[in-house]
Amino acid sequence: MIRILFLGDIVGEPGRKAVIARLPELKEEEDLDFIVVNGENAAGGRGITSKIAIDLLRAGVAVITTGDHVWDQREVMDYFPTEPRLLRPINFPEGAPGSGSVVLETGKGKVGVINAQGRVFMNPPLESPLAAVEAEVEAMRTAGVRVILLDFHAEATSEKIAMGRALDGRVSLVVGTHTHVQTADEQVFPGGTAFLTDAGMCGPAESVLGREISSVVWRFRTGLPTRFPVAKGPVRLCGVIVGVDEGSGQAVEVRRVDELFATPEEASGRGELRAESEGGSREGAKNPSGEGPEV
Repeated sequence: MIRILFLGDIVGEPGRKAVIARLPELKEEEDLDFIVVNGENAAGGRGITSKIAIDLLRAGVAVITTGDHVWDQREVMDYFPTEPRLLRPINFPEGAPGSGSVVLETGKGKVGVINAQGRVFMNPPLESPLAAVEAEVEAMRTAGVRVILLDFHAEATSEKIAMGRALDGRVSLVVGTHTHVQTADEQVFPGGTAFLTDAGMCGPAESVLGREISSVVWRFRTGLPTRFPVAKGPVRLCGVIVGVDEGSGQAVEVRRVDELFATPEEASGRGELRAESEGGSREGAKNPSGEGPEV
C-alpha cells in the first residue's frame, strides 16, 4: 500500500513554517510515501514564489498544487516551466506557463497528480474542468499509471462532489481545496475513489480563513475596501491521508488530518495544543465493499 498525505491551502508564513516543521515527524509517524500540498496562498496569503516552492520541495513535498491565486506573484511565471512539480490548474487557457499535471516515480510505482479549478463562483472563468481532467486521467491510465490524485480547487460543494462521483473508479483520490474550511465527509466511493470535499487550510487558527479577524469583520461591517493581513497565533494543519493499493489504484482508507499548534515552530514538537485527527478513528473511512473495478 502507498500512503499519501495531502495538505490544504498553505496560508502565509505561519502556514509555511508549520508545514515545514511538521513534515519530518508526520512522515515518520504515518509512514508516508508521497506528500502533496496546495501552495497558492503561501506568499503572504496570495500566490507562491519560486523561493517558497523550493523550500517546500526541499522539506519533502513531492508536488505543489495551486488555484485561482496562482499568478498573484508574477515572478513565479518564469519558474513554472522549469519545475514540473509545481502545478497550475489544468483547465487554464493554452499558453499558460507550466502544466496542470505530473507523473512521478516512487519506490512503490508511478503516482499521477492533477490540479484543476472549478467554474461555479470562481474567477477567472475557465474551460470545463471535468473535460480537461477526464482527458488527462485517460492519458495517465493508458500510460499505465494507476495511482492518481486530483486537487480540485473550487468553491461550490456540488461541483466538487460531482467531480468526485464522475471520476469514481478511475482515480485514487479527489480532494477539494479553496474554501480553507475542512469538511467532515471523507469517504471511499463504491468504485474505490477516496473523496473529501475540502481539505481545509494550513494557517492561523484564530482568524477568518487565515486573515486577521478585525480587518475582515470591518470589511463586512462597512463594505469598504481594506487589506487582509495574515493572522498570527496558533496554527492549524489540515489535510487528508489516503492509503492506496498501488496495484489497482483503489483507495483502501481515507482519514482527515487536523492538528493545532500554539506556534508554527511548535509543529516540530509535541506541544500541548497538538490534537490528533478529528476525522474519527485511526482507521478512518474505508472502502465499503473492499472490491471494485481496477482504478
